[in-house]
Amino acid sequence: MANAFFQPVSAMELARFAGVPTFMRLPALTSDDDRMDLVELGLVGIPWDGGTTNRPGARHGPRQLRDQSTMIRAMNPVTGVAPFELVNCADLGDVPPNPVDIEDTLDRVTRFYTDLTLRGIVPLTAGGDHLTTLPVLRALASDGPLGLIQFDSHTDLFDSYFGGHKYTHGTPFRRAVEEGLVDPERFVQVGIRGTAYNTEDIEWGEAQGIRIIRIEELFDRGIDDVMAEVRSIVGDAPCYCTYDIDFVDPTHAPGTGTPEIGGPNSSQAQQVIRKLEGLNLVGADLVEVSPPFDPAGGTAWLGISLMFELLCVLAQAIDARR
Repeated sequence: MANAFFQPVSAMELARFAGVPTFMRLPALTSDDDRMDLVELGLVGIPWDGGTTNRPGARHGPRQLRDQSTMIRAMNPVTGVAPFELVNCADLGDVPPNPVDIEDTLDRVTRFYTDLTLRGIVPLTAGGDHLTTLPVLRALASDGPLGLIQFDSHTDLFDSYFGGHKYTHGTPFRRAVEEGLVDPERFVQVGIRGTAYNTEDIEWGEAQGIRIIRIEELFDRGIDDVMAEVRSIVGDAPCYCTYDIDFVDPTHAPGTGTPEIGGPNSSQAQQVIRKLEGLNLVGADLVEVSPPFDPAGGTAWLGISLMFELLCVLAQAIDARR
């Protein structure tokens, strides 16, 4: 049973529209708080979108996700998981970005997550654009390459943009493989679709051994069959899950930087996460929620609901490693 201090505020005691909107109404801690040593799972925001190549706005994602998260309750009625009873969870705030310097921001993120890793805290992150995953992996893969499960409509495996710039939200996983942060033989992408510049990203990824599952294959085979393959690829060794909200069809998630039609609905978006139960997950993120393109917050509500699903499987993974 988790420490009582780390339980979220109940809407039976304080109305959802009242109080400070922390992630899922959890206590907010700073790095110098004595109770940081008790935290097992930390929710973190990375409010930065300096890697975006078209529609900006994901820097505002963590704030809107926090606001929408006041609607999250304490138990998953489908899986029966009550994550806040399994592990001590807290909102650990935002990584302070440098909005005018990409590489300095990447370094700041890595330092922040290295501290969490040294404390034994498993991170669940709200982005930010998808480049923010790279510095997180730099911290988490300090002991060796991780497996990676990526739900996305884009591969993010391009080498560079605009004449050689290596750090954009279309390049993070090429860098992650090149830097030895991710084992390409234990790397699977699900949901890839949309028109293309060319086939450079696909060809490079497949040459490394990355398993790329297009949306057509997911729909043809079904979620159960595809996710069984995903589980077999990452195996029992430590792995990370990164979830781009544009994996979901824009009819359900219009508030994102690069929407692509023909994706899963919101129910299917939940189902793929639930199939991660029992994997050796060491962290996860939900990225690319861009509030300016959905000011009413529907995309953020879906996003934080998916983060709750990720929280459930992460809490189970932490509990299993005890």
